[in-house]
Amino acid sequence: MTTIKIKGMSCQHCVMAVTKALGAIENIKDVRVDLQKGEATFTELKPVDRRQISERIKKAGFEVVN
Repeated sequence: MTTIKIKGMSCQHCVMAVTKALGAIENIKDVRVDLQKGEATFTELKPVDRRQISERIKKAGFEVVN
């Protein structure tokens, strides 16, 4: 399981947007977004480039916190 911190989520709509953005990336599955913790966890079938993940999250309107 991989966990990333996400900044800017405030409601269930945000959770859905992040879930959809991460779920659309090849080799990512089992996406779970925790609004209260401000993080997303997922399984990588093969290693996924962190820049690609950050870019998708940014396009959805949020920011990955390093």
